Amino acid sequence: MKTPIYQIDAFTGKVFSGNPAAVCPLEEWLGDSLLQGIASENNLSETAFFVPENNGYRIRWFTPTMEVDLCGHATLATAFVVFHSLVTSSNEIRFFSRSGELIVQRDENLLSMDFPARPPEPCATPKELMEGLGKEPLEVLRSEDYFAVFSNEEEILNLKPNMQKLRKLDLRGVIATAKGNDADFVSRFFAPKFGINEDPVTGSAHCALTPYWAKKLKKQRLFARQVSKRGGEIFCENRGERVVISGKAVKFMEGVITL
Repeated sequence: MKTPIYQIDAFTGKVFSGNPAAVCPLEEWLGDSLLQGIASENNLSETAFFVPENNGYRIRWFTPTMEVDLCGHATLATAFVVFHSLVTSSNEIRFFSRSGELIVQRDENLLSMDFPARPPEPCATPKELMEGLGKEPLEVLRSEDYFAVFSNEEEILNLKPNMQKLRKLDLRGVIATAKGNDADFVSRFFAPKFGINEDPVTGSAHCALTPYWAKKLKKQRLFARQVSKRGGEIFCENRGERVVISGKAVKFMEGVITL
């Protein structure tokens, strides 16, 4: 059996930056163990699989170790593949997922995803979070991830997390964030429990970052940078119960999996 595969760099306009995701179009679903095996073999932070359904596509996301409920950069990468290889005349795609319906719209090279907002809420600070980050945040909150706020961009850049400590946390991962120097805010994202020590650019984390910084900065449209080694740019809009997360993407590779 032969299955198409694409590798797309998301949240960037140039290859070798942003967040790489594998994308596999399928005619029908393969078994879960086979999907997980492909994702493990790809060894990227996410592999997205999608199948035509009704007036859109059913999408699923796998890290090298498990399936997840939502992944922004792999959704952006999948939309890029659909727009450029499958429905080139359309400017809107509907994905159906474990996190509900997700709509992606195209405006020239910018792809915009409509995601559920996940505002973080205050919480107690786990000992493993403090030990794992090695520095005390100004504020700790939680949504799907722990959310650690620092005073400036330099503190985010200088973090050297202890992944063994962060792996013990009960939530998906850790968002570290601060006001940016030339962006409204910056962030880094760590999810060692899911097989991803540091994710280069994390679209789903901006479901929490967008409402937080929109309230903090008193503005609904924000420009963000994820300041990982590869780096990426995210355009965010707060819409109350929804957030719009936008970015560019480029194709690095196209091939075939032989199973």
